[in-house]
Amino acid sequence: MHRSLVSISDLTDEEVTELIDLSKVFREVNSREIPKVPALRGKTVATLFFENSTRTRLSFELAATRLSADVLTFTLGSSSVSKGESLRDTAETIESLGADLIIMRHSSSGAVGLVGSWLDIPLVNAGDGAHEHPTQALLDAFTLMDQFETGPRLDGINVAIVGDVLHSRVARSNVQLMSRLGAKITLVGPPVLLPLDLSLWPVKVSHSLDEVLAGSDVLYLLRIQSERFSESLVPSLSEFAKSFSLNMERLAKAKKETVVMHPGPMIRGVEITGEVADSPQSLVRKQVENGVSVRMAVLYWLLGAGQERLEPIW
Repeated sequence: MHRSLVSISDLTDEEVTELIDLSKVFREVNSREIPKVPALRGKTVATLFFENSTRTRLSFELAATRLSADVLTFTLGSSSVSKGESLRDTAETIESLGADLIIMRHSSSGAVGLVGSWLDIPLVNAGDGAHEHPTQALLDAFTLMDQFETGPRLDGINVAIVGDVLHSRVARSNVQLMSRLGAKITLVGPPVLLPLDLSLWPVKVSHSLDEVLAGSDVLYLLRIQSERFSESLVPSLSEFAKSFSLNMERLAKAKKETVVMHPGPMIRGVEITGEVADSPQSLVRKQVENGVSVRMAVLYWLLGAGQERLEPIW
């Protein structure tokens, strides 16, 4: 039985620790003059993206290449999907071509799990609708552990996730993982951009960014994902920015040790200003860098390479 990574809930606490430890190993690999190892030589990894992506797609493809895997790239516009081919036929075609693992992004929540039920190879969820984005949560946790030197947990770290939580797969995965690791989470945004029922979420809620600034160790900004809803949930982006954009004036009210994160793409001037995004307190570029190491770890872990093989390989 193959294992996949569709949701953070697929991982035990021990497996999360194992992936974090592997990420540290691959970060060292990425710091070398030639950042490449033969760990997955002979394996074929396919990227199956039905939504646009820059950071996640390039990060996964670079991770696979640095592990010496072959990469198959699916492009929606030039594929048979444009001729009416079904999702199942597309996925099964890629498996039949010899892919050992598929990295998939889709606009529909649950689509990755559905495809996984049809195939006999591992899948990695690179984002499905407003459901989950597990590797983003892993790289975010990895980045914070490194920043605050907390070891394999995030005990006592106060994280404010700000913005369009309702439509955010990143928020859902991060809430699951960070709360399991001991972080205290506060969701911040206007009521219309927060889920209606948060009774099962291990979080606090605030409708004011200003009131959480002083007590937060992490300010995690989310963009408004207007592509996921048709109705207007906020009067205007400028009105949203007045209350929920993180600018330098607001950042000055936080602790000097407070860090700023964003999963990208950033809409500068809406949820975050350019000055904050480029400030010393911003971990945005570090998130991107760590994403390659974490995704190398995930690919290596899913394709069956045992921990005991790490040292002989490099």
